[in-house]
Amino acid sequence: MTSSITLAVVIGVLVASGVVLLMERGIIRSFLGVVLLGNGVNLLFLVASGPPGAPAIVGLVPEEEMSDPLPQAMVLTAIVITLALTGFVLALAHRSWQLSRSDIIVDDDEDARIGRRAVENDMSDSDFQGAADEAEPGDDPDPGGHHPRPAAPAAPGRGAGAGEGGRA
Repeated sequence: MTSSITLAVVIGVLVASGVVLLMERGIIRSFLGVVLLGNGVNLLFLVASGPPGAPAIVGLVPEEEMSDPLPQAMVLTAIVITLALTGFVLALAHRSWQLSRSDIIVDDDEDARIGRRAVENDMSDSDFQGAADEAEPGDDPDPGGHHPRPAAPAAPGRGAGAGEGGRA
């Protein structure tokens, strides 16, 4: 199967520009990046689905001349989902413009504080503070693995070859 080099270039440009726009901080720019990336992937689905053929209606043409309807159905579904996403993101952008006269997404102070505390494993004013005090013996005190544990000393009377119960 050979596909047009023009379609390959168009797919590459759509995906590349979509990724670049997706990395921006503005809501509209990020949304345009998602739309371009989605259109590039939809076009890739159609190109990868094979050569064009006759409509997939049984009895009209032989089966080997029919085109595969699955990629077309997937792309049609993706277009409908993108339309719904467009309405939602435009409503978000409009509300952001009403509140701050900007569509730039700024860092949230509370989100940054929670991120710092998660790295430090600090639960001082958490709703789950009591849960750490009620841990049963044998539970891992640091289930996230954020803090290294000190090496446990070897039990007395057990050598390197000692098995269960101190027997060799």
